[in-house]
Amino acid sequence: MPPTELRVIFIKHAKMSKKKGVLLVNLGSPDSPNVGDVRRYLREFLMDERVLDIPWISRFFLVHFLILPSRPKKSAKAYREVWLPEGSPLVVTSKNVCAQLQTRVDVPVELAMRYQNPSVKQGIDHLLDHGVDEILLIPLFPHYAMSSYETAVEKTRTVLHRRASGVNLIVQPPFFDHPDYIRALVANAREALDQGYDHLLFSFHGLPERQLRKSDPSGNHCLTANDCCTGSHPSHNTCYRAQCFKTVNAFVRDAGIPPEKHSVAFQSRLGRDPWLQPYTDLELPRLARQGVRRMLVICPAFVSDCLETVEEIGMRAKETFTEAGGESLELVPCMNEHPLWIKALENMVTAFLAPDPPPVESAHD
Repeated sequence: MPPTELRVIFIKHAKMSKKKGVLLVNLGSPDSPNVGDVRRYLREFLMDERVLDIPWISRFFLVHFLILPSRPKKSAKAYREVWLPEGSPLVVTSKNVCAQLQTRVDVPVELAMRYQNPSVKQGIDHLLDHGVDEILLIPLFPHYAMSSYETAVEKTRTVLHRRASGVNLIVQPPFFDHPDYIRALVANAREALDQGYDHLLFSFHGLPERQLRKSDPSGNHCLTANDCCTGSHPSHNTCYRAQCFKTVNAFVRDAGIPPEKHSVAFQSRLGRDPWLQPYTDLELPRLARQGVRRMLVICPAFVSDCLETVEEIGMRAKETFTEAGGESLELVPCMNEHPLWIKALENMVTAFLAPDPPPVESAHD
């Protein structure tokens, strides 16, 4: 389904009351930091047509003959650096968030990962076991991207159609500038901000530029001008870059960050095609050479700490910055289990349970 159609399929509400449930979906992690489990995770992740959006045969060749022969061993080593006794930081934290949210609402709440376990099928089956016939899907991605938000929505729709085509699906829109999200983001960063810093870098997960163009319903706005992300435009509803900047603008306004003390960069690029710039791994040494000594890095695209925050920024980026002359780099933890983040999720569910709920997307459309 084209991204612009995700939230515009409407059906009439039945007069009888619906039994409702909530499904939280995050990205996922390997089942363990062993090479075999990492390989399975990478294969599922990278073979997703919304992650590597190239023709299937090219994607198959790239993944199976160029990436999987060597990448799993390297990635497994990185995962071992961040692995917790209970498991992957992303999955452990997401489970805790799900459990805390469940104590605050009167409908069943389940957690699923887009890739690996717990699977979307497992999450939906558990909700169906409760007899639900209406599900609120909350993709745990603040910003719209075909490789995160969109793929989580489409996977859920596909599985739900196969399991129970009569169950209605309501999709929570991206919450990149929602006051509850911004409030939680600022409160979570407050301690680090108050300790003092020379520069605050907002490091967002990167995307290939072509994916922004594919998500642009107008076909002629995104990345066509230097100021394409400013102001208001219909394309911003599905523009990851524009939404990232809106998050930054809301954060610095509420936190009182002066313009000269913050900037934006994008991390985790793959391949030779142009990705969103500037690149985090190049910005950090540049800022160090310009005299920044105490660096603070926040990653608002992630609601839970994971490999991309703890290892890529908290370890490798820190080393890159100090080797270039910086004195210290501190990673602001993700919101994880911050009370205001749990409250934000609770408010989403409360709106879903209201007498006049938002428009419904039908799983069988």
